[in-house]
Amino acid sequence: MHLEPYREIKPNVLEMLWREIPDRDRAQRLTDDPRAFLDHLDAAKVDRACLINYVAPEVMGFTEAVNEFVAGFAKADRKRLIPFGSVHPKRTKNPERDVERLASKLEMGAMKIHPPHQLFAANAYVDERFPALRRIYKTAERIGMPVMVHTGTSIFPGARSKYGDPMDLDDVAQDFPDLTILMAHGGRPLWCDTAFYLLRRHPNVHLDISSIPPKRLLEWFPRLEEIRDKVLFGSDWPAPGIPGIREEIDALGALALSSETKERIFRTNAARIFQ
Repeated sequence: MHLEPYREIKPNVLEMLWREIPDRDRAQRLTDDPRAFLDHLDAAKVDRACLINYVAPEVMGFTEAVNEFVAGFAKADRKRLIPFGSVHPKRTKNPERDVERLASKLEMGAMKIHPPHQLFAANAYVDERFPALRRIYKTAERIGMPVMVHTGTSIFPGARSKYGDPMDLDDVAQDFPDLTILMAHGGRPLWCDTAFYLLRRHPNVHLDISSIPPKRLLEWFPRLEEIRDKVLFGSDWPAPGIPGIREEIDALGALALSSETKERIFRTNAARIFQ
């Protein structure tokens, strides 16, 4: 799920967000109060949740303050709440130190990179335009911190969907073979075939199916059973078009998938990565 300080979101983005989110007041309450959110997880029968955030001042308005925000929220129950941190390659002066700080001081379980909102390609280090990005990946690889990368389009004002092509991760997966890469959204809706290729090609690339409507999952990934060891459930709540965490779970559970595949998507694969 997303856990960002919504009061820092740019007004035009926030207006669009609230227009598309069912029950705005409830969403605000749950993202303001970690105890209320934990109660919500209990009601949804969810053991643990990844709290996604990232630095994206140009498009979303988020600064480095999001790291302290999500770390503080997760302190309510660090076993159940897994915060994701962010180091922006355009803004950091010491990538190694900043990535290490996410893990050591803020107890982050992973990092998030959002190319369409951060306005650079996931492999922007290749031509040396963003050498800090190479050092971010390298440090995360060294300390064993998974990195989630947004793939696919974005409808928010100012976003650049061209940076959502998952093929950019082909470089990252090869250059950092011991880095655990979580490919968020599977390149939906334009690049799902590319995403499937990368999942079969690279042992260190995994698929997060958040923001893929369950009714479209087997249309976009008809051979999902073949990669069931690499697929992780995600709701993407609260985000446009997402009815709720439990609703996403139930819709996925109703798909024509084997019980073993569902168990791996809902529990086993994530438990292996976030030990």
